[in-house]
Amino acid sequence: MTTLISTQALHLETHDDFLFQDLSFTLKLGDRIGLIGHNGSGKSTLLGLLAGSREASAGTLHHARACRLQHVEQHLPAALAELSLHQALLAPVAGSPELHWRVDSLLAELGIDAATAQVPVKSLSGGQHTRLLLGRALLQEPNLLLLDEPSNHLDLPSLLWLEQFLLKWRGAFILVSHDQRLLDNVARTSWILRDRRLYAFDLPCGPALRALRQADAAALARHGAEQKEIDRLAASAQRLAIWGRTYDNEKLARKARTMQQRVERLTGEQAFVSEGAPWALSLRGKALAADQLLALEDFPVRAAPGAPVLFRAGPLWLKPGDKIALLGANGSGKSSLLRACWADIAARGASPGWRYHPAANIGYYDQSLQQLAERADLSEALYPFVAHSETARSHVARRQALISAGFPYSRHGQSVATLSGGERARLLFLGLSLASYHLLLLDEPSNHLDMQGKEELGQALRDFAGGFLLVSHDRDLIEQSCRRFWVLHEGRLEQWDDAAGAYLRLQETGGADLPRQTVARAPVPPAVEADGTERQLERLCALEQLLEEDLRRKPRHQKPDSQSLWREEMAQLNLLLGT
Repeated sequence: MTTLISTQALHLETHDDFLFQDLSFTLKLGDRIGLIGHNGSGKSTLLGLLAGSREASAGTLHHARACRLQHVEQHLPAALAELSLHQALLAPVAGSPELHWRVDSLLAELGIDAATAQVPVKSLSGGQHTRLLLGRALLQEPNLLLLDEPSNHLDLPSLLWLEQFLLKWRGAFILVSHDQRLLDNVARTSWILRDRRLYAFDLPCGPALRALRQADAAALARHGAEQKEIDRLAASAQRLAIWGRTYDNEKLARKARTMQQRVERLTGEQAFVSEGAPWALSLRGKALAADQLLALEDFPVRAAPGAPVLFRAGPLWLKPGDKIALLGANGSGKSSLLRACWADIAARGASPGWRYHPAANIGYYDQSLQQLAERADLSEALYPFVAHSETARSHVARRQALISAGFPYSRHGQSVATLSGGERARLLFLGLSLASYHLLLLDEPSNHLDMQGKEELGQALRDFAGGFLLVSHDRDLIEQSCRRFWVLHEGRLEQWDDAAGAYLRLQETGGADLPRQTVARAPVPPAVEADGTERQLERLCALEQLLEEDLRRKPRHQKPDSQSLWREEMAQLNLLLGT
């Protein structure tokens, strides 16, 4: 198969250490590679090296003449903000009139209608940005795509579109993503950047991660056995050296030196053990003795002050300990609801149509990560989250917290503006944990987290003592951490008690025959209402699959409440169907 890129002993040195060392690999036509790693491990940097926008500190990088590479970065150039989508798509080929004819057919391929093509770039959703970035690359007719987290900020329909696009793509690609389900479905090979090394597996993401864990366990066992032998030899060498000096015996001294040389050789050859994750995500919270933390009565939600009303929220409420997912398509107003609530809370007031408990300590995770002062250093950025005044003790506590979160002391003077998106997310989570809130408003908190971070966030939310309202499109996170579901559908905010019903509601186009759940009335399962045997059978099969998938998980990741609801609905369906 044709080789597109080959590297040998690539090194990249940063201001305080090597980001990676001795990377050697070959990329061939048709390769479908998922690039995985912790935030800060160098994934985006490696794509930049392959694309030629960065230079390695040492090593060789060779592009074959057959290589037609396009780097699809995370963000659109700022200069395109005022252009329409159609104009931005044309920009890369402005000097090639013969390629203009391809734009209209490409718009159809990208799933962009004529009206959307005339919308300004600055008004597009995250999914539309991703399609525009891909379209600009495809006009160059590449045979290799370098995709840097294209699934970030996508709603479920856009994510499914991206998945189908990559499945149909005939060229090679390297896909950086933290979405394991996407990687499992589209990538055949996994590269894992960790410990300044590259681990390659001819496996999709999930099996590759399991293989790496098995390799880690084997390496740890070898390292332990080798360490025992090293300790035994070192003790013997020390004892012989003492005897040699005590009895003035050159033979014993010489044997001790030989043994010590062997200790040094074995130490240098000892099995490598991973340093592991740079930090562990945690969220401390506390429960408030109250009937309600937040109540939506008839709250008009707008995208911006003075803008038209997107929907009216309520009547719904959130009690202490409630763990609620707010679901809906991009642009429907989910984030607008959280932003409007937070603006009132920050101003210590409340607009008509909603209220919150005056004694509740409420925190907010903004998906744009703008809560952290750009010019502040890392320690100063945490100060607003600390309840007590500035003292030597609180300064020491923040410094220790930063170190435990993977920010070494040498970086504490660094400004927030210099941090990557993943590092900002880590810092914001640290601040939220230090404050120990009763209620959290979380707007897409998993966007900048790696796979381990997402798993830890799910566990942290399950264990969180307070309540939270979560906006997310991450199905695994939603199902693992939430017990109730608010669905924004056709301008109405509705409540559901199981994820399966909530997803089905989102997928409905008309939805007139589906029941709307209210707080006072438990929902009739959507498929149980007598509207056709075919639909009831489809629902029964979907529930059986959900239950089977959940039972395959580890016990601590299963959802007993959801399993009970699914079984109850399955029993009702079986009665209706006479099975």
